[in-house]
Amino acid sequence: MKKGRVEAFSDGVIAIIITIMVLEMKVPPGDNLYALLPMVPVFLSYILSFIYLGIYWNNHHHLFQAVEQVEGLVLWANLHLLFWLSLIPFVTAWMGENHFSLWPVAVYGVVLLMAGFAYFLLTRALLRNHGKDSSLVVAIGNDRKGKISLAIYVLAISLCFINQWLAFGLYIITAVIWVVPDRRIENTLNR
Repeated sequence: MKKGRVEAFSDGVIAIIITIMVLEMKVPPGDNLYALLPMVPVFLSYILSFIYLGIYWNNHHHLFQAVEQVEGLVLWANLHLLFWLSLIPFVTAWMGENHFSLWPVAVYGVVLLMAGFAYFLLTRALLRNHGKDSSLVVAIGNDRKGKISLAIYVLAISLCFINQWLAFGLYIITAVIWVVPDRRIENTLNR
């Protein structure tokens, strides 16, 4: 099968997820800047989640640049990723509206962990679908960054029970790691 429909569907779903997330932010009562103060946790959680969705969209786009074809397993793996990403608006709102309390921050981490794991499974399904000498296999390599991210999420979820701000800080660090563009696929395709 051709990859175009998977890319278009994923782009559309991620766009809808971002739209839902922004629509969850309610306008506070009042017409002065002090009315915005209670919104700070909601806005901070929105910013982090928007960055995460942007990271997934960007990396999904780069990943599929090197893909030549897809099969049923890839379609299901991609749908699995989109499922976990679709939960981001819910956990974002829960975390922000509860001022980063223990369980919302922990569940936010679980969703990030599962989205990261789903992305890992998607890459494995794509690698399985391509030959050992394909540009995709060369570009992905051992995916150290992806594996490190999963370990950080597990650590962050565990740290929630000690201090949820440490966990939130690890979520930010992981996002920063991924905001730095991953040039593996572009470099491989340009060779």
